[in-house]
Amino acid sequence: MALIYETENFTLESHEKPEIDRSEGGHMKINPKKIVTDRTELSPKQAVELMRFTIVSGKAMKEGMAKRGVKIGRINYQDNGNWTPHLHVHLYGRAVDAKVQKPEDPFKPGHQKGFMPLDEEDINSIKEEIDNLFKQEEFSDSVWGI
Repeated sequence: MALIYETENFTLESHEKPEIDRSEGGHMKINPKKIVTDRTELSPKQAVELMRFTIVSGKAMKEGMAKRGVKIGRINYQDNGNWTPHLHVHLYGRAVDAKVQKPEDPFKPGHQKGFMPLDEEDINSIKEEIDNLFKQEEFSDSVWGI
């Protein structure tokens, strides 16, 4: 996994075996730094931080990938923890012109042979967008009570 960003309690990484090719939107994952089984084990502060980070990461994914020529129409967010018993949130970008995982079709999970992860330029573009979003008042610690 390539680290994209981290907050006090969470990391955002590019998935090394993506379920969506980077050209069709990409695949990222948010992990807590301290392993928890599910959301019920988060403190209220951590829960708010996770929600804010999920929103910021999704917005940054759309903006950052658009700058890289991939227009994401929607993002599917999915809490997981079945195979690996710890909370993590997947962000599946769904490009408007996707050929394999079309945004209007149900998401088909599973690592596909040949699907490429986000590349270094994608990651840098998304990180830059996250930095910009966290500078905006609407995502400030004071607004979110963090």
